[in-house]
Amino acid sequence: MDSLLFIFLAFYIAHLYQKKRFNSSGYKDASGHSFFDILTDPGRKGEYLIYRSLERLDGQHKLLTNVYLPKRDGTTTEIDLIMISETGIYVFESKNYSGWIFGDEDSRNWTQSLKGGKKYRFYNPIWQNKKHISHLKSHLGLGSEVFRSYIIFSERCVLKKMSVRSPEVKVMNRNVLTREINQDLTSLANRLNIWEINQIYNDLSRFALADAQTKQSHIDAMRWKK
Repeated sequence: MDSLLFIFLAFYIAHLYQKKRFNSSGYKDASGHSFFDILTDPGRKGEYLIYRSLERLDGQHKLLTNVYLPKRDGTTTEIDLIMISETGIYVFESKNYSGWIFGDEDSRNWTQSLKGGKKYRFYNPIWQNKKHISHLKSHLGLGSEVFRSYIIFSERCVLKKMSVRSPEVKVMNRNVLTREINQDLTSLANRLNIWEINQIYNDLSRFALADAQTKQSHIDAMRWKK
């Protein structure tokens, strides 16, 4: 009985600690998601953990999450996370998966391999993020040199036989994100000044915190494409 009570108390304290960390993060206001959302939705939890790492970085930067950017055909493209900094615009695609991941930059589909031999194919996240960046370039009127593409998998993944040749693209586990992005922030030339960072942020902020109708329209359009 005492051991069960101890386990319950330990779980409860851990839960309160995680909730306190969530409430102190800017993710709640930036995304409109609740603590319950990140507990029940692995995708949202992955985005939150990335956001939390990014907001603790030094230097001038602005963060946006779940941006539903309008496309020319009237539909939208959903971008998980965007960081606007002096060294450029970093666009993040979050994959909160587990298992072994096989893929390369030129293959249309990648493979997730789980215990028991189960395998699942998913669309190349580098291509996915490339489309996001293409729409951002068109909307903002900026060149390719301003953008960096980050594909982030959870620590529960092992990235196997991963081949990436483009220097502006990085594929990694979430636990090395801070190290990798700090390397870019300190080594890359400045592309944007403070005024430009704020202007881009204010522009793209209009497409964050989307209403239910916008989200449903995006889902419907994605289903139609499939």
